[in-house]
Amino acid sequence: MNLTPVLRAEALKVLTLRSLCGTLLALAVVTTAFSALAGSSDASDPDFDPLFTALSGVMPGQIAAIAFGALVVSSEYQGNGIRLSLAAVPQRGRWFAAKLAVIAVPALLVGLATALAALLAARAGLGTAADGLTAGEQVRGVVGCGIYLMLMALFAAGLTTLFRSGVATLSTLIPFILVVSFVIGDAAGTAADFLPDKAGQIVLYRTHDGTLGPWTGLAVTALWAAAALLAGFWRLRRRDA
Repeated sequence: MNLTPVLRAEALKVLTLRSLCGTLLALAVVTTAFSALAGSSDASDPDFDPLFTALSGVMPGQIAAIAFGALVVSSEYQGNGIRLSLAAVPQRGRWFAAKLAVIAVPALLVGLATALAALLAARAGLGTAADGLTAGEQVRGVVGCGIYLMLMALFAAGLTTLFRSGVATLSTLIPFILVVSFVIGDAAGTAADFLPDKAGQIVLYRTHDGTLGPWTGLAVTALWAAAALLAGFWRLRRRDA
């Protein structure tokens, strides 16, 4: 079977499940709303970073991106739907590639649009405090934010394929990002830059003093996502549906 009809079938699954469309809507609304609120923050703080402040809504918003990646995959394991999918597409690699495509493309497009909306909303509140941001910095922040959200969705998709459970993925990743990552970050110093979320979020800062830069940080997050996807594909290939 060619890849095109597989992609079409997987895209229809995403479009027809309200919960999946709802997570993307939540990503846009939550990220933009929290960035707009951050736009009223105190610019006199010595650690104030106008770019990160404008895009800080991605911190809660990324939970929706993670949920999207996890739910797209976990929906296959409900009611043994995975058996029907693999019966229709016996080439598991082709099916998995199509599944990842319908996660990556919407997550990236929604992430880019959301990052732009968040930046504009926050800048309206920051006023002159954001005047020092260059066009290049803002473009880098918006593009990097979209890529980061896509990578986190793919990271969640890989773990869900490995665990065969969206609940297991969400109960692992969300506490890690909200609690463990901050604790490790405070204790480990610059080594925390290599954690999947911390590395990718470097692109959201105007300046950063750590080991990694904006794009190398995203590359580290991409490596984490690739490792999760490879582990998930290994499990998919070795285990019966």
